[in-house]
Amino acid sequence: MAFTYFFRDQPVLELIAQYALPDLTTRRYINVWDAGCAHGPEPYSLAITFRENMGHFLFRNVRIYATDIDENQHFGDVITRGMYAHREVGRIPPDILARYFELDSEPGYVRVCGEIRNAVRYQRHDLLTLEPFRTEVGLIVCKNVLLHFTPEQRVAVLRMFHMALMPGGYLVTEQTQKLPPEVEPLFHRVSGAGQLFQKNNRT
Repeated sequence: MAFTYFFRDQPVLELIAQYALPDLTTRRYINVWDAGCAHGPEPYSLAITFRENMGHFLFRNVRIYATDIDENQHFGDVITRGMYAHREVGRIPPDILARYFELDSEPGYVRVCGEIRNAVRYQRHDLLTLEPFRTEVGLIVCKNVLLHFTPEQRVAVLRMFHMALMPGGYLVTEQTQKLPPEVEPLFHRVSGAGQLFQKNNRT
């Protein structure tokens, strides 16, 4: 199973809440694409971050589309059920854990609450098809995936992300990854503190 955990990159989540959310919440619907979601901690962390920064009625219009190639066909079941062992939620702040998780009937597990589960939808998707999962996306998060691709594949996938984003949409990449020179004109960095970029619409 891919190595990940809840709230793995808290500074980036804070950047999203500070810079992207005020813009995205002016839209009627907020569509987020988490590309390379593994077994769910990242898309659920995104959903909780959104919910913490908006009211219940506005959050009902948030859809986080979690995709992965998932060769073992395991991630979809885990994400849909939203069940995680206690050891997997140990890093979650206690107040967040209390608000958005509930004890499951299976000993040793907790379950993501229904409001958050309903915002996250999983589908198997291979980025290297270069076919966007959907278009008019407000935010794309893609971390720990591009580093496994060749330089040419990275450029092609980032161009595909640019096409999938709505005008002024946002892109998050792994902190250790820089945008290849070929796609730098497609985006501009929103903050010097992290890998949050906004789509340039005239490229």
